[in-house]
Amino acid sequence: MPDHSFLKWPFFEPRHRELAQELETWATQNVGDAHGENVDAECRALVKSLGAGGWLRHAVAGKQYGGLNDTIDTRAICLLRETLARHNGLADFAFAMQGLGSGAISLAGTPEQKQRYLPRVASGEAIAAFALSEPHAGSDVAAMSLDAQVKGNEVVLNGEKMWISNGGIADFYVVFARTGEAPGARGITAFIVDADTPGFEIAERIDVIAPHPLARLRFNDVRVPLSQRIGAPAEGFKIAMRTLDVFRTSVAAAALGFGRRALDEGLERATSRKMFNQTLADFQLTQAKLAEMAIQLESAALLTYRAAWQRDQGEVVTREAAMAKYVATEGAQKVIDAAVQIWGGMGVVSEVPVEKLYREIRALRIYEGASEVQLLIIAREMLKERK
Repeated sequence: MPDHSFLKWPFFEPRHRELAQELETWATQNVGDAHGENVDAECRALVKSLGAGGWLRHAVAGKQYGGLNDTIDTRAICLLRETLARHNGLADFAFAMQGLGSGAISLAGTPEQKQRYLPRVASGEAIAAFALSEPHAGSDVAAMSLDAQVKGNEVVLNGEKMWISNGGIADFYVVFARTGEAPGARGITAFIVDADTPGFEIAERIDVIAPHPLARLRFNDVRVPLSQRIGAPAEGFKIAMRTLDVFRTSVAAAALGFGRRALDEGLERATSRKMFNQTLADFQLTQAKLAEMAIQLESAALLTYRAAWQRDQGEVVTREAAMAKYVATEGAQKVIDAAVQIWGGMGVVSEVPVEKLYREIRALRIYEGASEVQLLIIAREMLKERK
């Protein structure tokens, strides 16, 4: 059984402890290893399974729209992602994208939009996607160029989106486009685009080192009713940032789950591998490495669940979430690398758990704000407070 001693921390309430235990039992019985033979099919099946298990209700806000609570419980989201990531990286991905993909609707959608999309997200009947990045607008979101022209009661979209998770399998996409009310971030608006809308196409499927559905999207005179606009005109950037603020801390939790699995695998290998008439764990060098791995993870966990707790108290956690994501993702990379080293030659054999973790962790240091961007955010917030 995994170590759940951290659940005794004052960040958690009894309901969080119950959630962690119930999810661990469910994941052990229902979530196996991803094989990567048909990632699209595996991801669809995981979304349905998570929906049937009731876990996707945590990713949706509003009881009347299928959510478990009226607001998203950040600590619950983090516990879910940590546990799922420890079991299966694709299961974590499937859960996270349901929340991120529909988050803008939960935060700023109209009652009609919420009623149309959120119950299907919560049940696993519809797959959501968050379309923000472009070929030349990743970390610099304000540089996006996807054009949106209002014509009567419609908006016409032209351009491309890049690195879109769930691209190719999503039933709808929350798309951020330039409506031009002002330059930069102030001229962006959010829209919901159904996957079967004429003119919308999957321009390219993208293969990455940790397989999951990913695509480049193309919009050719895609006409969307203005009723599909999320929030007011030119509020898209704020909505996108609010959505990311909800889920950025959970990226740290996913990294924590990958790291904890790596430590477990490292401990197992170190205590069972015979070498020079003793076990690998008997060497002081190995013991020091294991200690460093544990310290990295405990530090990340404290920052992660502090940020989650603070957000659930209604506090702004821009700096705290950035700290959590930076420390957890960078630290998990080091922990997993150490686990691969402990496993030796077997650690780089395809589909061995630590090899899969090595591929899984790398993207987390980039998406939803690269590590370098997190450092800039932390410094900016510190200087703002100083002034």
